[in-house]
Amino acid sequence: MLALGIELAEDGTRGVAVAGDGTVLRRARTGRAGDGVRSLLDELSAGHRPDAIGVAADAPRARLDPPGGWPAFLACTPGAAAVVAESWLGAARGARHALCLVIGDRVVAGLLLNGEPWVGAHGFAGAAAWFALNPVERQDYRRLGNLAAEVSNEGIARRLAWRVQAGDESVVIERAGSLEAITAAHVFDGARAADGVAISVVRETAKYVGMAIANMASLLDPEIIVLGGTVADARDLLLEPIRQECARRLPPGLVGQFRFAISDLGADAIATGAARLAMLSAG
Repeated sequence: MLALGIELAEDGTRGVAVAGDGTVLRRARTGRAGDGVRSLLDELSAGHRPDAIGVAADAPRARLDPPGGWPAFLACTPGAAAVVAESWLGAARGARHALCLVIGDRVVAGLLLNGEPWVGAHGFAGAAAWFALNPVERQDYRRLGNLAAEVSNEGIARRLAWRVQAGDESVVIERAGSLEAITAAHVFDGARAADGVAISVVRETAKYVGMAIANMASLLDPEIIVLGGTVADARDLLLEPIRQECARRLPPGLVGQFRFAISDLGADAIATGAARLAMLSAG
């Protein structure tokens, strides 16, 4: 079986061609979300008609209209695609109850309950960006969601920029060149270089992520929680503080009952999961 998986995101459209055994045969990407999807499909299929096409999008419909001659697109949420990829090929293989939290340019969660991805009554299950973890009213919370405003790549960079604007000194601004150029990667590199402000921002990030995971784990009692995206890239800085913060906020009987894992599927995870869901739908 040949399935194509497409991830639509603000920073571009990413796609993979996946064989039935999970081997990624080809990868392709375009510059902006929705741009050049047809040419992306042509590149991924390499002249072979795919058996199934899955599309991961923030607000999917049940089906999307395909170009002529192509199989129907199966649409899914990025979180559902991520957790399906982990349960198929990644850290959650064999699990019946799993959570996957992906943090990067956006923040999404995927839920696997009794072996099936759970998307909720209206398709919004896993909208982790909107976890309310701070009672303060801020405009970016209303626009992005509380958790995303704090721990997305943009949120991490913004929190360090605010500290510098408030008068704190940080080597990160020198390395980035300007406040506007600061990225999450600059913050992580600064923390590794023992920059005090960057270390503080990383600790705050771990606290928010740990709180979010404790809330999800207390509600759903999973076997495993898989962390992907920024957390995976900065596991040396974030994994243990997240684990400790989470443990402090769990019911005593739940502490130590589930596993933490870092995703090794990289940037292909969501597109691969979309392809897998399309495969399952096509039979």
